[in-house]
Amino acid sequence: MMYRQYIDNWIIQLKKTILPLLILNMLKHDQLYGYLLIVKIKECTGLEISEGTIYPILSRLKEDGWLDSKWVEQKTGIPRKYYTLTKDGENMLEELNANWDTIIKDINSKILEYEKE
Repeated sequence: MMYRQYIDNWIIQLKKTILPLLILNMLKHDQLYGYLLIVKIKECTGLEISEGTIYPILSRLKEDGWLDSKWVEQKTGIPRKYYTLTKDGENMLEELNANWDTIIKDINSKILEYEKE
């Protein structure tokens, strides 16, 4: 039982860590609105996230100056808030991606090293 709880908690913590990086990368080339980000994240990672998860992250990234947003009227339905990277966000993303690549390479290297033992 504790095994399952540990895995579930580990996954939650991992999501909290990687979601901002994933969101910033998705906004690198396109402006997207919150629900579409949820759909795209699920499509590319299989991660199930809720609106209650994504919108606080988007708000924090905007407060930090990494994102900008604008309301766009729709032909039908309610307006949508689209998010884009700011110049500071682009610079931060470049640095985050470089660090992520280094961490992943180091971890994979250590895993392979231990598997050979």
